[in-house]
Amino acid sequence: MSISRLFIANRGEIAVRIIRAAKELGVTTIQGYSEGDADMLAVKLADESVCLGAAQSKDSYLNMPKVMEAIKSANADAVHPGYGFLSESPEFARQVEAAGIVFVGPSAATIERMGDKVEARIAAEAAGIPVVPGSKGRIDTVDEAAKVAAEVRYPVMIKAAAGGGGRGIRVADTEEDLRKLAPQAQSEAQAAFGDGGLYLERAIRSPRHIEVQILGDGTDAVHCFERECSLQRRRQKVWEEAGAMCLDEETRQQLCASAVALAKDVQYRGAGTLEYLYDEATNEFFFIEMNTRIQVEHPVSEMITGVDLVQEMIRVCCGEKLDASQDQIRRSGHSIEVRINAEDPHMQFMPWPGKLEAMTVPKGEGVRFDHFLYEGYQIPPFYDSLLGKVIVHAPTRAEAIAKLKNVLQGIELKGLKTTMPLHLALADDAAVQSGDFHTQWLEPWLEAGNLQPIQKTGGAS
Repeated sequence: MSISRLFIANRGEIAVRIIRAAKELGVTTIQGYSEGDADMLAVKLADESVCLGAAQSKDSYLNMPKVMEAIKSANADAVHPGYGFLSESPEFARQVEAAGIVFVGPSAATIERMGDKVEARIAAEAAGIPVVPGSKGRIDTVDEAAKVAAEVRYPVMIKAAAGGGGRGIRVADTEEDLRKLAPQAQSEAQAAFGDGGLYLERAIRSPRHIEVQILGDGTDAVHCFERECSLQRRRQKVWEEAGAMCLDEETRQQLCASAVALAKDVQYRGAGTLEYLYDEATNEFFFIEMNTRIQVEHPVSEMITGVDLVQEMIRVCCGEKLDASQDQIRRSGHSIEVRINAEDPHMQFMPWPGKLEAMTVPKGEGVRFDHFLYEGYQIPPFYDSLLGKVIVHAPTRAEAIAKLKNVLQGIELKGLKTTMPLHLALADDAAVQSGDFHTQWLEPWLEAGNLQPIQKTGGAS
């Protein structure tokens, strides 16, 4: 390794994940933290730590001058941004690079190009990858949006040109809808990303959300197969699995090959994900965007391939070549990940930043719990409610679901309300078990009252 001191510019479970990966590579870890995270597990596990500022993200994790000052004061020679916060900020990557420090991710130019949905779409079309019919460039006015929508044909999806996570998305069925919803989308995008630019694409009813995990070293690229992330609430993923059982083998190969082609075309470096909409009725897939970072759901890809994505991205971003060729990356079995959030699913998913009084987590072959918890830890109220992810691996999807149920029933997070009842109910649902769902399936399922209280002895509710 050409680096010796890695700064983690993030928090929570991904910070713990990065620390453990880096330590296995023999790299010293320095954890950046806010005043609200002084007792965080990542701070305890890291070799060193540096306070970034006050608890609010804008004063710490999102405060670029303070983060850069901390990185330099710690004499770090590399920075891992994790996901969220500054991970997809081209300006942050640019400042890190300008300081002569390794940014564990793609170049600032690649983030700028592929992090913008419009530019990413143009790059995909140039690489011959199918995209959903939509605007050819950025849209800044409602009149311009109406003109494009008439060409694309309704219904259309209005999206923020910058950023992700479902922010700013609206669906318009008519021009009247468009003229009402576009200004709302612009305002939300401006507030979330500092950029009110929009783009439009035709709305595909009841699509599947499929994504491909790629690794690149700036010259070559490989894929670690696909994931399905169609079970979503408010456009946020709650259950992810690898592979996607809705795909036949020919379509899977075409999908993964298209992701590698685009990664090579943009000379991608690090771990990244290409997201697609899949129309099961027509067996068509369409590229929608690229995430230029590690993703929350990366463990399922690791489980089916045996590739440590976090270690690989550290290695390639330090100038090493890919460790494995495509024919050496094999797919084995099926993996499922569910996100455990500090929310009460029986109370409209109200946040629950309580104190963890006791914790029991089952262990065993094909079982993994990525988290940042310990007994006595007070969940801070300032950040995303994600506590961790339960990941299972088994020879078949049915066996993976059965294993997931057993693990969830054995977890105890005393003192907290979590989303585990949601995942137990989903694992018991016939449609989920058969794979008969899509991106708009979960919310009506919840509204229909399918999430009933589950009796669980000794565990979290």
